[in-house]
Amino acid sequence: MTRSVLLGSASPRRRRLLESAGWRVEQVAPAIDDGVIRLSPSSPARTVEALAWFKSAQISRVDAAHVASIAADTVCVVGDAIVGKPGDRSEARGMITRMLGRRHRTITGVCIRNRAGRRLLFSDAAEVRMGDLGTERIEAYLDSGEWAGKAGGYNLEDRIADGWPIECDGDPSTVMGLPIRRLIPLLEDLVTSEERS
Repeated sequence: MTRSVLLGSASPRRRRLLESAGWRVEQVAPAIDDGVIRLSPSSPARTVEALAWFKSAQISRVDAAHVASIAADTVCVVGDAIVGKPGDRSEARGMITRMLGRRHRTITGVCIRNRAGRRLLFSDAAEVRMGDLGTERIEAYLDSGEWAGKAGGYNLEDRIADGWPIECDGDPSTVMGLPIRRLIPLLEDLVTSEERS
């Protein structure tokens, strides 16, 4: 049975997470710009699930080459505010500085669609604590442009590798855009059920 999925995302991080878990990945970017969608602070989990569902709807039908299609969306929740991807350097600075010295939640919503067209929606959350950074370090990071296209303006794996004072309570892959601990068993179940049929 194939261990290949259709990933509705151009994200190299999501692709890498799936490949590291032993899956072949074909990527297709959904025709939706989640950066221009207004985010509702009342239910962040439902918001990211809805965005994942919208992205999934933009992907072509799952064919015999793939077990399922996967679409996902990630946001950070700082206090009562939902924080998506920064639109520019100034917005990235505001996001990062609001997170310093406190905890925030990162939530990723996922939509899995199998060959029969059935969809499964779920979300997963992790808590992140970001310690204090000096002004020079923040400015150097902003100058690098690495904040672009990332929820909250940062990628957990990269920031840990760069020595930022950052801790994660929960699945780190949720913060990186795809909750692998929950996702992989669901994909394995799809493979098993197809083998039985």
